[in-house]
Amino acid sequence: MMRRLLIAAAFLLAAFPAFAVNPDEVLSDPALEARARALSAQLRCMVCQNQSIDDSNAELARDLRLLVRERLTNGDSDEAVMNYVVSRYGEFVLLNPRLRGETLLLWGAPIVLFLAGAAAMVLFVRKRGGKPTGTPLSDAEKAELDRALRRD
Repeated sequence: MMRRLLIAAAFLLAAFPAFAVNPDEVLSDPALEARARALSAQLRCMVCQNQSIDDSNAELARDLRLLVRERLTNGDSDEAVMNYVVSRYGEFVLLNPRLRGETLLLWGAPIVLFLAGAAAMVLFVRKRGGKPTGTPLSDAEKAELDRALRRD
């Protein structure tokens, strides 16, 4: 019974996300560590690309985590740290790009495509709606249809 509980606990614990922050990286000040974790969750791992540096085991992600913690311990604000990392690695390092002129297409494209699709559907429905398709029945076809309906 105890063995089954341990196996079940192992499976449950395996479902939790594994954070890549090593114990030697953790700051002694809990407030600074919380800020570092919050910033690390917003920065993309340049190796993994779909993970934050907080979740990645890549060496570059570790270097970025250490850089963020170093800047915070030197007294930089959260915004200053983010601006510094973006100035070194570009906008791509942000998991959620900022809304600027360069990223306006990125943020606006889904809305424009949705509106264009909706407009195309409306035009298609209006163009096709209410118009009969095919050719009208000839007199012989009408007579044959009348005969077939009367037999039933």
